[in-house]
Amino acid sequence: MLKPRTIVSLIALLGFGSLLLFSFGERVSGYTHFSEAEASGSDVHVIGYWVQPETAHYSPEENLFTFHMKDEEGTIRKVLYRDTKPASFENAEKLVVAGRVNGDVFEAKHILMKCPSKYSDTNSLEQLPPS
Repeated sequence: MLKPRTIVSLIALLGFGSLLLFSFGERVSGYTHFSEAEASGSDVHVIGYWVQPETAHYSPEENLFTFHMKDEEGTIRKVLYRDTKPASFENAEKLVVAGRVNGDVFEAKHILMKCPSKYSDTNSLEQLPPS
């Protein structure tokens, strides 16, 4: 027979595991597109590119950064980010915005940027001049 302490420990462990699954289950997802983000109505990660012709704007009074992003399906949406403009934003090759669609805009809670690598094929060791 199991001791009462063991039973209580197992129940607590099961409860904690269930809480983790329900709390983080919806948040753990892959990348999606704006159309899927709109349909889901929950927080998602959308990968895409900054639309260069559209101007990015930061309002210090509102602490609001806005820009337009094109996802991998070609859909362009305005992105609102209620924080300062990330450093080196203009140099990013790709963007990942985490948040949700609200009306016709995507409200980002986080922005991740993939910046160009300073190491590329053109800078490989084979192509460096001899020292």
